[in-house]
Amino acid sequence: MSAGAATGSPVTADSTVTLLVADDDEVTRSGLRTLLAAQPGITVIGEAADGVEAVDEARRLCPDVVLMDVRMPRRNGIEATRELLSEARGTGSGAPPKVVVITTFENDDYVTAALSAGASGFVLKRLPVRQIAEAVRVVAAGEAILFPATLRRMVAARPLESAEALPRAALTVREEEVLRLMATGLSNPEIAGSLTVSLETVKTHVGNVLTKLGAQNRTHAVVIAYESGLVVPGFTG
Repeated sequence: MSAGAATGSPVTADSTVTLLVADDDEVTRSGLRTLLAAQPGITVIGEAADGVEAVDEARRLCPDVVLMDVRMPRRNGIEATRELLSEARGTGSGAPPKVVVITTFENDDYVTAALSAGASGFVLKRLPVRQIAEAVRVVAAGEAILFPATLRRMVAARPLESAEALPRAALTVREEEVLRLMATGLSNPEIAGSLTVSLETVKTHVGNVLTKLGAQNRTHAVVIAYESGLVVPGFTG
């Protein structure tokens, strides 16, 4: 798992992350709530059994992070993620919760769609709880959870929905270079080291890339990079 910096107002390192767990399976949901509540720096403040409840409870409780299953009744995790994030932008009501998708299968088409909807990353249900907890803390701190190889495989099986995004965006040569490095899972400090530029310069380029692509966040920009063909199999930076 690799993390890359993102924009937003991060939770500080010494603060407690508030978490909402959304999963339609009661046993899974209860287990996640109990195990994650026992992890340092995490307070589970609510749960939801489907996407409708996830949106309602997120509005009511204002968690830092929503751990969102994607395959749920009434409203799936993709639609719930899109509604949560677009609602906050539309109303100007402050920072929405970060969303971490949790799924059983690495090749779940729903995951890529959820990332395109604005989720900050994804984790697998089979991971040890300490790794899921770390993903929650990383995302709450304003970073992104990227699995470049897995993401590339998922995108390769999907229609190229963003194939025209890069030509329309008119990225500069350096911005394309930064996007390629983002797609390998490098963090902003690692990109700065690779390009021998300052961290602030990298942050500026990343911000420009997100704006030009119309990307929800860093992870969405990486999805676009793969779908557009800017990043090809075997690219390692």
